[in-house]
Amino acid sequence: MGKMIGLYVICLVLFASNNASANFMDTFLVVGKVYCDTCRCGFETSASKYLPGSRVRIECKKRDTNDLAYTIEGVTNSKGEYKILVNSDRGDEFCDVVLIRSSDPTCGALNTGRDRARIVLTRNNGMVSNTRFANSMGFLSDKPLASCTKLLQQYEFSEDQF
Repeated sequence: MGKMIGLYVICLVLFASNNASANFMDTFLVVGKVYCDTCRCGFETSASKYLPGSRVRIECKKRDTNDLAYTIEGVTNSKGEYKILVNSDRGDEFCDVVLIRSSDPTCGALNTGRDRARIVLTRNNGMVSNTRFANSMGFLSDKPLASCTKLLQQYEFSEDQF
C-alpha cells in the first residue's frame, strides 16, 4: 500500500512539473531598447541617448487576414530598455514591437524604418531560448546636436581604406 501511495505521489509531481514546463515553454520575454537619434542620421551613434519612460507595444497579426490578434504594451526603464512578457505562442502570426510614444518632448518624431522591430514568438523555429531580442528602435531629435557634424565625420571612409 505504501508503495502505491509513493508511486502516486511521484506521478503527481511529474505531471505537475510537465504542466509547469509546458506553460514556461509558451512564455517569451521580449527585450529591446528605445533611443533618441540626437544627430538625426537614421541610426544609433555614440551621441544617441536612451529614453526612459517611453512606450512600446507588441502587435501580432494573423497571417491570412492581417487582422490584429494580440497586443501588449510596455514601458522602458531608466536605461531605455523594455522587457515584455508574452504568455502564449504566437506561431501563426506576424509580430512586431512598435514605438508608441517618446518620453522626451524634444525627441518625439518616429524614425521611419527604425520605428518597429519584427520578432518571432514561437518555438516552431529551432530557437531554444525564451528570450527574444528586438532591434533597437528610435525617435528623431527636433534639432541635431552641435557636435554631430564632427561625430558623423568619424563614419566616413575614403576609398583607400579598403
